[in-house]
Amino acid sequence: MAAEPPGFHLEGRAELALVDRALDELELLWTRTPDVPAEDRILFGLALSEVMTNVSQHSSGVEVTMSVDVRASRDALRAEITDSAAPATIDWDGVAMPDQESESGRGLALAVAALDQFDHANDRGGNTWVLVRRLRAQGTDPSV
Repeated sequence: MAAEPPGFHLEGRAELALVDRALDELELLWTRTPDVPAEDRILFGLALSEVMTNVSQHSSGVEVTMSVDVRASRDALRAEITDSAAPATIDWDGVAMPDQESESGRGLALAVAALDQFDHANDRGGNTWVLVRRLRAQGTDPSV
């Protein structure tokens, strides 16, 4: 039986403190997975932070729980975030970077740009967000 890829699982109230805990755990994960290229670490961490922060910020005033499960396999980084928030309706075709003067609205656009796969599903129980970044070989251009 194959061992489960290294990772972590957290759950709690959808607050910025949980986002901070997840980022701390992500830093610990990098010590256990030294072969993950720095660019992949940075971009995956950015996407994870943006999605979790959006859930936290858009659920203010309502008690929402959130869980995050992160795994680092040989070829990809994967996170599944679930929340108990009202189902989010997102116009994925309209997700784009706002103008430079905007003070918000970059989170999903940054996550989309940083990931190879970004899926969202919802139901009456909340939302599920799946984030995947395939690992790039050191020194290669993924667009080739």
